Amino acid sequence: MFTGIIETMGTVAAAKPSGGNLELTIHSPLAQELKIDQSVSHNGVCLTVTAVDERQYTTVAVAETLQKTNLGSLRPGHSVNLERAMVFNSRIDGHIVQGHVDGTGVCESVSAQDGSWLYRIGFDPEFAPLIVEKGSICLNGISLTVFDIATDAFSVAIIPYTYEHTNIQYLQPGDTVNLEFDILGKYVARQLITRASHPVTT
Repeated sequence: MFTGIIETMGTVAAAKPSGGNLELTIHSPLAQELKIDQSVSHNGVCLTVTAVDERQYTTVAVAETLQKTNLGSLRPGHSVNLERAMVFNSRIDGHIVQGHVDGTGVCESVSAQDGSWLYRIGFDPEFAPLIVEKGSICLNGISLTVFDIATDAFSVAIIPYTYEHTNIQYLQPGDTVNLEFDILGKYVARQLITRASHPVTT
């Protein structure tokens, strides 16, 4: 479980195909604090640490993950948003994030707004019921508030701190982003679908 508050950016040191999987080696200051089997969010994707030393660590993205996220496009030198699993005795400054990406979206536009940046993100209309005005979304691991929602797109505003401390600063129109919709919305949608399919009779 994560919060969507990025701790730091890491740099891809190596991206090695292994069968249908991708072995990623990440150079990061977090490495010296990690242990094998710990979970780390990479651009919003929960992956398990498989090897670690003082400067970098290794993790593996399986074929299923590569199909549903943008991790397959990572190459040496690329920046990755990183967050370790949440600690339950501290504040949740973002929102509850599982690290289970629902799908990808596409950056449609980026515009500077005199002190902030406005990003327009397109997404698959099948996810439209899971997103609400001023609700939360996890974009490349970043907890953000959505607005100006359409059936296939939404906007997010990025403050200078987030821009400077995450890889959203490199996002350009046409780039793919990982999206995880709010878990509360997914549970509500599931309940409504289940009740419609199996109405309760008395």
